[in-house]
Amino acid sequence: MAATDIFKLVVSAALVAGGIVGYYLLADSALVLRILAVVAGIAAASGLAATSTPGREFFVFSQEAVVEVKKVVWPTRKETVQTTATVFAFVVVMALFLWVSDKTLEWILYDLIHGWKKT
Repeated sequence: MAATDIFKLVVSAALVAGGIVGYYLLADSALVLRILAVVAGIAAASGLAATSTPGREFFVFSQEAVVEVKKVVWPTRKETVQTTATVFAFVVVMALFLWVSDKTLEWILYDLIHGWKKT
């Protein structure tokens, strides 16, 4: 990474820190101004970081990610409801199976083997 890129990223981090410091320095001001100080710091830092090589690479990566998301075939509402119902039914069946298994082992261990009867 070039020295100019490192400098830009360090200044970007300083801008974010400056926005956060501004938030606390404006403690007596309206909340909107305090939030605007943070947003301004982040916006300035983002703009500066975008001019660096890693920033441009991140921008290209983001564009490619959007293209890939557009390729995804999202399920319909009906498919989503059916899948959710199937998962819910499986969870109920599994819960019943584990409860029956637990009670069976409890009965075998405590009543048959140890002879402890619950009162």
